[in-house]
Amino acid sequence: MTVLLIDDDHEVLDASRQTLELEGFAVEATTSPADALDRLGPSWPGVVVTDVRMPVLDGFALLERVRAADPEVPVVLVTGHGDIAMAMRAVRGGAYDFIEKPAEPSHLVEVVRRALEHRRLVLENRSLRAQLAGGGSLEARIIGRSAAIERLRTAVAGLADAEVDVLLFGETGTGKELIARSLHDAGRRRAGNFVALNCGALPDTIIESELFGHEPGAFTGAQGRRIGKLEHADSGTLFLDEIESMPMHLQVKLLRVLQERVIERVGGNRPIPLDLRVVAATKVDLLRQAGEGKFREDLYYRLNVVTVPLPPLRERREDVPLLLRHFLDAAAARARRPAPPVDAAALARLAAHGWPGNVRELRNVAERMALGFGDGLAGGPVTGAGGGIEPLAEQMDRIEKQLVEDALARCGGRVGETADKLGITRKTLYLKMRHHGLHRGDFTEE
Repeated sequence: MTVLLIDDDHEVLDASRQTLELEGFAVEATTSPADALDRLGPSWPGVVVTDVRMPVLDGFALLERVRAADPEVPVVLVTGHGDIAMAMRAVRGGAYDFIEKPAEPSHLVEVVRRALEHRRLVLENRSLRAQLAGGGSLEARIIGRSAAIERLRTAVAGLADAEVDVLLFGETGTGKELIARSLHDAGRRRAGNFVALNCGALPDTIIESELFGHEPGAFTGAQGRRIGKLEHADSGTLFLDEIESMPMHLQVKLLRVLQERVIERVGGNRPIPLDLRVVAATKVDLLRQAGEGKFREDLYYRLNVVTVPLPPLRERREDVPLLLRHFLDAAAARARRPAPPVDAAALARLAAHGWPGNVRELRNVAERMALGFGDGLAGGPVTGAGGGIEPLAEQMDRIEKQLVEDALARCGGRVGETADKLGITRKTLYLKMRHHGLHRGDFTEE
Protein backbone atom coordinates (compact mmCIF):
# COMPACT_ATOMS: atom_id res chain seq x y z
CA MET A 1 0.00 0.00 0.00
CA THR A 2 1.29 3.42 -1.03
CA VAL A 3 0.76 7.00 0.13
CA LEU A 4 0.83 9.44 -2.80
CA LEU A 5 1.79 12.91 -1.52
CA ILE A 6 1.09 15.96 -3.70
CA ASP A 7 2.15 19.51 -2.78
CA ASP A 8 3.76 22.30 -4.77
CA ASP A 9 5.75 23.37 -1.69
CA HIS A 10 8.93 21.27 -1.66
CA GLU A 11 9.65 21.86 2.04
CA VAL A 12 6.15 20.81 3.13
CA LEU A 13 6.29 17.84 0.75
CA ASP A 14 9.60 16.62 2.19
CA ALA A 15 8.46 17.10 5.78
CA SER A 16 5.28 15.09 5.22
CA ARG A 17 7.16 12.38 3.35
CA GLN A 18 9.70 11.99 6.18
CA THR A 19 6.94 11.89 8.81
CA LEU A 20 5.14 9.06 7.03
CA GLU A 21 8.27 7.10 6.10
CA LEU A 22 9.42 7.12 9.72
CA GLU A 23 6.15 5.37 10.55
CA GLY A 24 6.88 2.65 8.00
CA PHE A 25 4.65 3.83 5.15
CA ALA A 26 5.70 3.52 1.51
CA VAL A 27 5.52 7.06 0.12
CA GLU A 28 5.62 8.53 -3.38
CA ALA A 29 5.93 12.32 -3.42
CA THR A 30 5.38 14.70 -6.33
CA THR A 31 4.71 18.37 -6.98
CA SER A 32 2.73 17.56 -10.13
CA PRO A 33 -0.98 16.62 -9.83
CA ALA A 34 -0.96 15.51 -13.48
CA ASP A 35 1.89 13.10 -12.78
CA ALA A 36 -0.06 11.71 -9.83
CA LEU A 37 -3.17 11.08 -11.94
CA ASP A 38 -1.17 8.95 -14.37
CA ARG A 39 -0.50 6.46 -11.56
CA LEU A 40 -4.08 5.93 -10.48
CA GLY A 41 -6.57 3.28 -11.52
CA PRO A 42 -9.18 0.87 -10.13
CA SER A 43 -6.55 -1.51 -8.79
CA TRP A 44 -4.12 1.13 -7.47
CA PRO A 45 -3.20 0.14 -3.89
CA GLY A 46 -2.95 3.41 -2.03
CA VAL A 47 -4.32 6.76 -0.86
CA VAL A 48 -3.83 10.34 -2.02
CA VAL A 49 -2.82 13.15 0.32
CA THR A 50 -2.89 16.46 -1.54
CA ASP A 51 -2.61 20.17 -0.91
CA VAL A 52 -5.68 22.20 -1.89
CA ARG A 53 -4.16 25.39 -3.27
CA MET A 54 -1.93 24.52 -6.22
CA PRO A 55 -1.47 26.14 -9.63
CA VAL A 56 -2.99 24.60 -12.78
CA LEU A 57 -4.91 21.86 -10.90
CA ASP A 58 -6.03 22.52 -7.34
CA GLY A 59 -6.96 19.91 -4.75
CA PHE A 60 -10.69 19.98 -5.46
CA ALA A 61 -10.19 19.52 -9.20
CA LEU A 62 -7.75 16.72 -8.45
CA LEU A 63 -10.34 15.14 -6.14
CA GLU A 64 -12.85 15.09 -9.01
CA ARG A 65 -10.33 13.48 -11.35
CA VAL A 66 -9.37 10.84 -8.78
CA ARG A 67 -13.01 9.97 -8.11
CA ALA A 68 -13.59 9.68 -11.84
CA ALA A 69 -10.74 7.15 -12.04
CA ASP A 70 -11.93 5.26 -8.94
CA PRO A 71 -14.48 6.75 -6.52
CA GLU A 72 -13.16 4.54 -3.71
CA VAL A 73 -9.60 5.86 -3.65
CA PRO A 74 -9.35 7.79 -0.34
CA VAL A 75 -8.31 11.40 -0.92
CA VAL A 76 -7.13 13.49 2.04
CA LEU A 77 -7.16 17.25 1.43
CA VAL A 78 -4.63 19.44 3.28
CA THR A 79 -4.78 23.23 3.37
CA GLY A 80 -3.47 26.17 5.34
CA HIS A 81 -6.53 28.26 4.47
CA GLY A 82 -9.29 26.04 5.78
CA ASP A 83 -12.66 27.14 7.01
CA ILE A 84 -16.01 25.46 7.61
CA ALA A 85 -17.24 26.17 4.09
CA MET A 86 -14.16 24.57 2.56
CA ALA A 87 -14.44 21.56 4.85
CA MET A 88 -18.09 21.10 3.88
CA ARG A 89 -17.15 21.35 0.21
CA ALA A 90 -14.51 18.67 0.72
CA VAL A 91 -16.98 16.32 2.40
CA ARG A 92 -19.62 16.85 -0.28
CA GLY A 93 -16.99 16.30 -2.95
CA GLY A 94 -16.19 12.86 -1.51
CA ALA A 95 -12.91 13.57 0.28
CA TYR A 96 -11.93 10.94 2.83
CA ASP A 97 -10.72 13.58 5.30
CA PHE A 98 -9.79 17.26 5.57
CA ILE A 99 -6.65 18.40 7.45
CA GLU A 100 -5.51 21.93 8.24
CA LYS A 101 -1.87 23.00 7.91
CA PRO A 102 0.44 22.72 9.65
CA ALA A 103 -0.65 19.11 10.06
CA GLU A 104 0.11 17.60 13.45
CA PRO A 105 2.36 14.61 12.57
CA SER A 106 0.48 12.15 14.78
CA HIS A 107 -2.85 13.27 13.32
CA LEU A 108 -1.54 12.97 9.76
CA VAL A 109 -0.22 9.47 10.49
CA GLU A 110 -3.51 8.35 12.04
CA VAL A 111 -5.61 9.67 9.14
CA VAL A 112 -3.31 8.01 6.59
CA ARG A 113 -3.36 4.73 8.50
CA ARG A 114 -7.17 4.68 8.54
CA ALA A 115 -7.35 5.64 4.87
CA LEU A 116 -4.94 2.86 3.88
CA GLU A 117 -6.93 0.31 5.87
CA HIS A 118 -10.08 1.50 4.13
CA ARG A 119 -8.43 1.14 0.72
CA ARG A 120 -7.07 -2.30 1.57
CA LEU A 121 -10.54 -3.52 2.48
CA VAL A 122 -12.01 -2.02 -0.72
CA LEU A 123 -9.47 -3.86 -2.86
CA GLU A 124 -9.96 -7.11 -0.94
CA ASN A 125 -13.72 -6.84 -1.36
CA ARG A 126 -13.33 -6.29 -5.08
CA SER A 127 -10.99 -9.24 -5.39
CA LEU A 128 -13.36 -11.43 -3.45
CA ARG A 129 -16.36 -10.40 -5.52
CA ALA A 130 -14.37 -10.97 -8.69
CA GLN A 131 -13.57 -14.47 -7.45
CA LEU A 132 -17.23 -15.08 -6.66
CA ALA A 133 -18.16 -13.93 -10.15
CA GLY A 134 -15.98 -16.76 -11.41
CA GLY A 135 -18.77 -19.21 -10.66
CA GLY A 136 -17.73 -22.61 -9.39
CA SER A 137 -13.98 -22.04 -9.30
CA LEU A 138 -12.09 -23.28 -6.26
CA GLU A 139 -11.03 -19.72 -5.44
CA ALA A 140 -14.71 -18.74 -5.21
CA ARG A 141 -15.56 -21.66 -2.95
CA ILE A 142 -12.47 -22.08 -0.77
CA ILE A 143 -11.98 -18.46 0.20
CA GLY A 144 -8.72 -17.04 1.47
CA ARG A 145 -5.23 -15.95 0.49
CA SER A 146 -3.22 -17.44 3.33
CA ALA A 147 -0.50 -19.97 2.57
CA ALA A 148 -2.55 -22.65 4.36
CA ILE A 149 -5.58 -22.09 2.11
CA GLU A 150 -3.40 -21.97 -1.00
CA ARG A 151 -2.05 -25.40 -0.05
CA LEU A 152 -5.57 -26.67 0.59
CA ARG A 153 -6.82 -25.48 -2.81
CA THR A 154 -3.81 -27.09 -4.49
CA ALA A 155 -4.56 -30.37 -2.71
CA VAL A 156 -8.23 -30.29 -3.72
CA ALA A 157 -7.37 -29.51 -7.34
CA GLY A 158 -4.87 -32.37 -7.44
CA LEU A 159 -7.21 -34.90 -5.82
CA ALA A 160 -10.45 -33.97 -7.58
CA ASP A 161 -9.98 -36.47 -10.41
CA ALA A 162 -7.94 -38.99 -8.46
CA GLU A 163 -9.82 -42.26 -7.90
CA VAL A 164 -8.86 -42.56 -4.23
CA ASP A 165 -10.82 -42.27 -1.03
CA VAL A 166 -9.94 -39.23 1.06
CA LEU A 167 -9.86 -38.57 4.80
CA LEU A 168 -10.42 -34.95 5.88
CA PHE A 169 -9.00 -33.99 9.28
CA GLY A 170 -9.97 -30.75 10.95
CA GLU A 171 -11.59 -29.13 13.93
CA THR A 172 -15.31 -28.45 14.15
CA GLY A 173 -16.33 -25.63 11.82
CA THR A 174 -13.30 -25.72 9.51
CA GLY A 175 -15.42 -26.56 6.46
CA LYS A 176 -15.00 -30.29 5.97
CA GLU A 177 -18.26 -30.70 4.04
CA LEU A 178 -17.34 -27.71 1.83
CA ILE A 179 -14.04 -29.40 0.93
CA ALA A 180 -15.79 -32.72 0.30
CA ARG A 181 -18.26 -30.99 -2.04
CA SER A 182 -15.40 -29.20 -3.78
CA LEU A 183 -13.62 -32.52 -4.38
CA HIS A 184 -16.84 -33.87 -5.89
CA ASP A 185 -17.77 -30.84 -8.01
CA ALA A 186 -14.24 -30.33 -9.38
CA GLY A 187 -13.83 -33.98 -10.40
CA ARG A 188 -15.18 -36.35 -13.03
CA ARG A 189 -17.90 -37.58 -10.65
CA ARG A 190 -19.64 -34.20 -10.61
CA ALA A 191 -22.56 -35.58 -12.68
CA GLY A 192 -23.29 -38.15 -9.97
CA ASN A 193 -24.87 -37.58 -6.58
CA PHE A 194 -23.07 -36.02 -3.65
CA VAL A 195 -24.52 -37.83 -0.62
CA ALA A 196 -23.71 -36.61 2.89
CA LEU A 197 -24.25 -38.60 6.07
CA ASN A 198 -23.35 -37.46 9.57
CA CYS A 199 -22.42 -40.62 11.43
CA GLY A 200 -22.82 -38.90 14.78
CA ALA A 201 -26.34 -37.64 14.13
CA LEU A 202 -28.08 -40.99 13.57
CA PRO A 203 -29.07 -43.59 16.22
CA ASP A 204 -27.29 -46.94 16.02
CA THR A 205 -30.63 -48.61 15.27
CA ILE A 206 -31.11 -46.91 11.89
CA ILE A 207 -27.63 -46.04 10.64
CA GLU A 208 -27.18 -49.47 9.01
CA SER A 209 -30.43 -49.04 7.08
CA GLU A 210 -29.41 -45.47 6.15
CA LEU A 211 -26.12 -46.70 4.74
CA PHE A 212 -27.09 -49.97 3.06
CA GLY A 213 -30.83 -49.62 2.48
CA HIS A 214 -33.25 -52.49 3.14
CA GLU A 215 -35.59 -54.93 1.48
CA PRO A 216 -39.32 -55.20 2.29
CA GLY A 217 -39.90 -56.98 5.60
CA ALA A 218 -36.25 -56.76 6.65
CA PHE A 219 -37.41 -55.51 10.05
CA THR A 220 -40.57 -54.24 11.70
CA GLY A 221 -41.84 -51.24 9.78
CA ALA A 222 -39.89 -51.98 6.59
CA GLN A 223 -42.88 -51.82 4.25
CA GLY A 224 -41.00 -51.43 0.99
CA ARG A 225 -37.54 -51.44 -0.54
CA ARG A 226 -35.32 -48.52 0.42
CA ILE A 227 -32.17 -47.38 -1.34
CA GLY A 228 -29.42 -46.56 1.14
CA LYS A 229 -26.85 -43.76 1.05
CA LEU A 230 -24.12 -45.98 -0.38
CA GLU A 231 -26.26 -47.09 -3.29
CA HIS A 232 -27.61 -43.59 -3.86
CA ALA A 233 -24.01 -42.36 -4.18
CA ASP A 234 -23.27 -44.83 -7.00
CA SER A 235 -21.26 -42.98 -9.71
CA GLY A 236 -20.85 -40.10 -7.28
CA THR A 237 -19.41 -39.31 -3.85
CA LEU A 238 -20.39 -40.43 -0.35
CA PHE A 239 -19.37 -38.04 2.42
CA LEU A 240 -19.20 -39.61 5.88
CA ASP A 241 -18.87 -36.86 8.47
CA GLU A 242 -17.76 -37.64 12.04
CA ILE A 243 -16.62 -41.08 10.92
CA GLU A 244 -15.26 -41.64 14.44
CA SER A 245 -18.88 -41.92 15.65
CA MET A 246 -19.72 -44.92 13.45
CA PRO A 247 -20.57 -48.03 15.54
CA MET A 248 -17.87 -50.71 15.57
CA HIS A 249 -20.06 -53.40 13.97
CA LEU A 250 -20.74 -51.10 11.01
CA GLN A 251 -17.07 -50.25 10.65
CA VAL A 252 -16.50 -53.89 9.65
CA LYS A 253 -19.14 -53.65 6.93
CA LEU A 254 -17.84 -50.30 5.71
CA LEU A 255 -14.34 -51.77 5.42
CA ARG A 256 -15.71 -54.52 3.18
CA VAL A 257 -17.48 -51.94 1.00
CA LEU A 258 -14.26 -49.92 0.65
CA GLN A 259 -12.30 -53.01 -0.32
CA GLU A 260 -14.80 -54.72 -2.64
CA ARG A 261 -17.16 -51.90 -3.72
CA VAL A 262 -20.12 -54.24 -3.20
CA ILE A 263 -23.06 -54.00 -0.78
CA GLU A 264 -26.07 -56.03 0.25
CA ARG A 265 -29.21 -54.33 1.45
CA VAL A 266 -30.45 -55.17 4.95
CA GLY A 267 -32.63 -58.25 4.60
CA GLY A 268 -31.27 -59.01 1.13
CA ASN A 269 -28.77 -61.46 -0.32
CA ARG A 270 -28.08 -60.01 -3.75
CA PRO A 271 -24.69 -58.31 -4.06
CA ILE A 272 -24.96 -54.83 -5.58
CA PRO A 273 -21.75 -53.48 -7.19
CA LEU A 274 -20.96 -49.84 -6.60
CA ASP A 275 -18.79 -47.25 -8.31
CA LEU A 276 -18.36 -44.48 -5.79
CA ARG A 277 -15.80 -42.41 -4.01
CA VAL A 278 -15.82 -42.13 -0.22
CA VAL A 279 -14.72 -38.96 1.52
CA ALA A 280 -14.65 -39.34 5.31
CA ALA A 281 -14.12 -36.57 7.84
CA THR A 282 -13.03 -36.55 11.45
CA LYS A 283 -12.08 -34.06 14.13
CA VAL A 284 -10.12 -36.57 16.25
CA ASP A 285 -6.91 -38.57 15.87
CA LEU A 286 -8.26 -41.86 14.47
CA LEU A 287 -4.97 -43.68 14.98
CA ARG A 288 -5.09 -42.82 18.67
CA GLN A 289 -8.74 -43.88 18.74
CA ALA A 290 -7.69 -47.19 17.19
CA GLY A 291 -5.01 -47.64 19.84
CA GLU A 292 -7.66 -47.14 22.51
CA GLY A 293 -9.97 -49.69 20.88
CA LYS A 294 -12.52 -47.05 19.82
CA PHE A 295 -11.94 -47.32 16.07
CA ARG A 296 -10.87 -50.19 13.82
CA GLU A 297 -7.22 -49.91 12.89
CA ASP A 298 -7.72 -51.67 9.54
CA LEU A 299 -10.49 -49.23 8.61
CA TYR A 300 -8.24 -46.31 9.56
CA TYR A 301 -5.49 -47.49 7.23
CA ARG A 302 -8.01 -48.13 4.46
CA LEU A 303 -9.41 -44.60 4.79
CA ASN A 304 -5.98 -43.04 5.20
CA VAL A 305 -4.94 -43.40 1.55
CA VAL A 306 -4.80 -39.59 1.40
CA THR A 307 -5.36 -37.35 4.41
CA VAL A 308 -6.10 -33.66 3.86
CA PRO A 309 -5.66 -31.45 6.94
CA LEU A 310 -7.94 -28.41 7.22
CA PRO A 311 -6.34 -25.42 8.98
CA PRO A 312 -8.20 -23.81 11.90
CA LEU A 313 -9.12 -20.16 11.45
CA ARG A 314 -6.74 -19.01 14.21
CA GLU A 315 -3.85 -20.20 12.00
CA ARG A 316 -5.00 -18.13 9.02
CA ARG A 317 -6.22 -14.91 10.63
CA GLU A 318 -5.31 -12.95 7.51
CA ASP A 319 -8.31 -14.59 5.82
CA VAL A 320 -10.80 -13.19 8.35
CA PRO A 321 -11.59 -9.95 6.43
CA LEU A 322 -12.21 -11.83 3.16
CA LEU A 323 -14.38 -14.45 4.79
CA LEU A 324 -16.24 -11.81 6.77
CA ARG A 325 -17.00 -9.83 3.62
CA HIS A 326 -18.27 -12.96 1.88
CA PHE A 327 -20.54 -13.95 4.75
CA LEU A 328 -21.71 -10.36 5.32
CA ASP A 329 -22.76 -9.96 1.68
CA ALA A 330 -24.65 -13.26 1.78
CA ALA A 331 -26.33 -12.50 5.12
CA ALA A 332 -27.30 -8.99 4.04
CA ALA A 333 -28.80 -10.33 0.82
CA ARG A 334 -30.90 -12.82 2.79
CA ALA A 335 -32.01 -10.07 5.18
CA ARG A 336 -32.75 -7.75 2.22
CA ARG A 337 -30.68 -4.93 3.63
CA PRO A 338 -27.33 -3.36 2.67
CA ALA A 339 -24.20 -5.00 4.04
CA PRO A 340 -22.89 -2.96 6.99
CA PRO A 341 -19.43 -1.35 6.85
CA VAL A 342 -16.75 -2.85 9.06
CA ASP A 343 -14.49 -0.37 10.82
CA ALA A 344 -10.91 -0.89 11.95
CA ALA A 345 -11.89 -1.41 15.60
CA ALA A 346 -14.25 -4.26 14.73
CA LEU A 347 -11.67 -5.86 12.44
CA ALA A 348 -9.04 -5.58 15.16
CA ARG A 349 -11.27 -7.36 17.63
CA LEU A 350 -12.22 -10.06 15.14
CA ALA A 351 -8.57 -10.61 14.19
CA ALA A 352 -7.66 -11.03 17.87
CA HIS A 353 -10.49 -13.48 18.58
CA GLY A 354 -9.52 -17.12 19.17
CA TRP A 355 -12.22 -18.59 16.86
CA PRO A 356 -12.84 -21.88 18.69
CA GLY A 357 -15.77 -22.47 16.29
CA ASN A 358 -13.62 -21.63 13.26
CA VAL A 359 -15.28 -20.56 9.99
CA ARG A 360 -18.72 -21.63 11.18
CA GLU A 361 -18.39 -19.24 14.12
CA LEU A 362 -17.30 -16.43 11.80
CA ARG A 363 -20.33 -17.04 9.59
CA ASN A 364 -22.60 -16.71 12.64
CA VAL A 365 -20.81 -13.50 13.59
CA ALA A 366 -21.49 -12.12 10.11
CA GLU A 367 -25.17 -13.05 10.42
CA ARG A 368 -25.43 -11.04 13.65
CA MET A 369 -23.54 -8.10 12.17
CA ALA A 370 -25.85 -8.04 9.15
CA LEU A 371 -28.78 -7.83 11.55
CA GLY A 372 -27.23 -4.86 13.35
CA PHE A 373 -25.76 -6.52 16.44
CA GLY A 374 -22.46 -4.62 16.58
CA ASP A 375 -19.37 -6.66 15.69
CA GLY A 376 -21.32 -9.88 16.13
CA LEU A 377 -19.20 -11.43 18.91
CA ALA A 378 -21.26 -12.65 21.81
CA GLY A 379 -18.73 -11.81 24.51
CA GLY A 380 -18.98 -8.02 24.35
CA PRO A 381 -16.20 -5.53 23.49
CA VAL A 382 -12.54 -6.28 24.03
CA THR A 383 -11.61 -5.20 27.54
CA GLY A 384 -8.35 -4.36 29.27
CA ALA A 385 -7.16 -5.39 32.70
CA GLY A 386 -9.34 -2.79 34.40
CA GLY A 387 -12.51 -4.04 32.73
CA GLY A 388 -12.84 -1.02 30.42
CA ILE A 389 -12.59 -1.04 26.64
CA GLU A 390 -8.98 -1.50 25.60
CA PRO A 391 -7.70 1.44 23.51
CA LEU A 392 -7.63 0.74 19.78
CA ALA A 393 -3.91 1.54 19.54
CA GLU A 394 -3.12 -1.14 22.14
CA GLN A 395 -5.34 -3.68 20.37
CA MET A 396 -3.69 -2.96 17.01
CA ASP A 397 -0.24 -3.09 18.60
CA ARG A 398 -0.94 -6.51 20.11
CA ILE A 399 -2.35 -7.83 16.85
CA GLU A 400 0.62 -6.53 14.85
CA LYS A 401 3.03 -8.27 17.21
CA GLN A 402 1.17 -11.54 16.80
CA LEU A 403 1.14 -11.25 13.01
CA VAL A 404 4.87 -10.46 12.89
CA GLU A 405 5.66 -13.39 15.19
CA ASP A 406 3.49 -15.72 13.10
CA ALA A 407 5.14 -14.59 9.86
CA LEU A 408 8.65 -15.04 11.27
CA ALA A 409 7.72 -18.51 12.51
CA ARG A 410 6.31 -19.53 9.12
CA CYS A 411 9.47 -18.33 7.39
CA GLY A 412 11.73 -20.20 9.80
CA GLY A 413 13.01 -17.00 11.41
CA ARG A 414 14.43 -15.67 8.12
CA VAL A 415 14.04 -11.89 8.30
CA GLY A 416 14.54 -11.16 4.60
CA GLU A 417 11.98 -13.72 3.47
CA THR A 418 9.54 -12.54 6.17
CA ALA A 419 9.83 -8.92 5.03
CA ASP A 420 9.17 -9.98 1.43
CA LYS A 421 6.10 -11.99 2.45
CA LEU A 422 4.72 -9.11 4.52
CA GLY A 423 5.36 -6.62 1.70
CA ILE A 424 7.56 -4.32 3.80
CA THR A 425 11.24 -3.40 3.79
CA ARG A 426 13.73 -5.25 5.98
CA LYS A 427 14.39 -1.99 7.83
CA THR A 428 10.70 -1.58 8.62
CA LEU A 429 10.50 -5.16 9.85
CA TYR A 430 13.51 -4.63 12.12
CA LEU A 431 11.88 -1.50 13.56
CA LYS A 432 8.70 -3.44 14.28
CA MET A 433 10.69 -6.31 15.80
CA ARG A 434 12.50 -3.89 18.11
CA HIS A 435 9.22 -2.20 19.04
CA HIS A 436 7.65 -5.54 19.97
CA GLY A 437 10.70 -6.86 21.82
CA LEU A 438 11.65 -9.47 19.20
CA HIS A 439 15.44 -9.66 19.38
CA ARG A 440 17.39 -9.73 16.11
CA GLY A 441 19.78 -12.30 17.50
CA ASP A 442 17.01 -14.88 17.56
CA PHE A 443 16.56 -14.74 13.77
CA THR A 444 18.62 -15.07 10.60
CA GLU A 445 19.30 -12.37 8.01
CA GLU A 446 18.14 -14.28 4.88
